[in-house]
Amino acid sequence: MTDAKDIIDVQQIQGLIPHRYPFLLVDRIFDLVPGQSATGLKNVTINEPHFQGHFPQFPIMPGVLIVEAMAQTSGALVVKTLGEKAKGKIVFFMSIESAKFRKPVVPGDALYIHVDVIKGRGAIWKFKGTAKVDGVINAE
Repeated sequence: MTDAKDIIDVQQIQGLIPHRYPFLLVDRIFDLVPGQSATGLKNVTINEPHFQGHFPQFPIMPGVLIVEAMAQTSGALVVKTLGEKAKGKIVFFMSIESAKFRKPVVPGDALYIHVDVIKGRGAIWKFKGTAKVDGVINAE
């Protein structure tokens, strides 16, 4: 089990990446291993603005926002890994390869975003990410 001191809460996440509501898509980060991996949590709620139009009769979280949640978790991992070297810098999402969406993410879901560093050198980092609800992969 993750110790409470190992959890990065939403205020700490805002200290790592510049995103804010309504575009901050990670509520908590835990199991962070600098330079290796991290797991983010997004609690999906019906009051999020995108559900008004995507789709009102069957609200699902847009796939691009799931990918953005992966990018935000990755960005926080990069900043935590670089420490003082990251001060005053912003991490940018530059490309995506082979995204797959397997199952809809709906209000009420707890979306667990796991990212692994494939390579990280200097200013360019590459990650592999998965997003799961109840242990089932929804996107990768």
